[in-house]
Amino acid sequence: MKYRISHRTRYQYAEPVSLCHSLVHLKPRQGHYQRCLLSQLRVDPWPAVNREHEDFFGNRVNYFSIQQPHEALEVTAVSEVEVTRPNIPDLSRTPAWELVRDLLGDREHPRLATKQIFTLPSPQIPLDAAARAFAAASFTPGRPLLEATCDLMARIFTEFAYDPHFTTIATPIAEVMEHRRGVCQDFAHVAIAGLRGLGLAARYVSGYLETLPPPGQAKLQGSDASHAWFAVLVPELGWIDFDPTNNLIPGEQHITTALGRDFHDVTPMRGIFYGGGSHELTVAVDVNRVEG
Repeated sequence: MKYRISHRTRYQYAEPVSLCHSLVHLKPRQGHYQRCLLSQLRVDPWPAVNREHEDFFGNRVNYFSIQQPHEALEVTAVSEVEVTRPNIPDLSRTPAWELVRDLLGDREHPRLATKQIFTLPSPQIPLDAAARAFAAASFTPGRPLLEATCDLMARIFTEFAYDPHFTTIATPIAEVMEHRRGVCQDFAHVAIAGLRGLGLAARYVSGYLETLPPPGQAKLQGSDASHAWFAVLVPELGWIDFDPTNNLIPGEQHITTALGRDFHDVTPMRGIFYGGGSHELTVAVDVNRVEG
């Protein structure tokens, strides 16, 4: 499946900004099941410095600096991506989760040493007893890792309410666990906190999900949004993705932009600016299929 993705972010400032520095994660990754055919980043006003690098996690990161006064900032990323359906293993035939936990606990393991960072707490996913206890109900003794993870995903989908007005990007996991409400970012954080609490490796994935309008209706331009889910590590198989917001294993309709320990590692756009006073932020995202 081929997609054309447009992600536009606009800041309108009440007063001129004299200088800004920004980092963005907006260019899709290359992977086994995803090819980024092209990706362009447009910044207005034109930045004095604009460069791209690959971070520790293999994400494509753009840094830019605007060094002249401006009252608005607009950043648009346009990408074309080809996604193929991943090979999903038989969930019931994966290793028992305790076996994987013990392998990850071996700090001298030659092939897992670089993955063990995803078993540790991170800036937005501290150790949380409630999240661990919630996950433990799915991880009964001897249960296959992916079967247990799928059950955890389904329970988050069933027991947590999607509420875009309840949380912000800074809402702690403890508050999400207490109220059982949030958005895709929160649900991914809850799952990861529970998995890491059990000694497993889990990572945060950001990207997009193709959405289709109701039958007979036109798709509204700019109505899509960024999405988030999580992945768990299965030795010998690699990383397997799970989407607790929709209770499904991601396939051809999920496009990956970046991955990391938590949202902090993959924020679409962050930075600092001098001046500006108050500001208004608007984001418009379009994910459209490309025929042929």
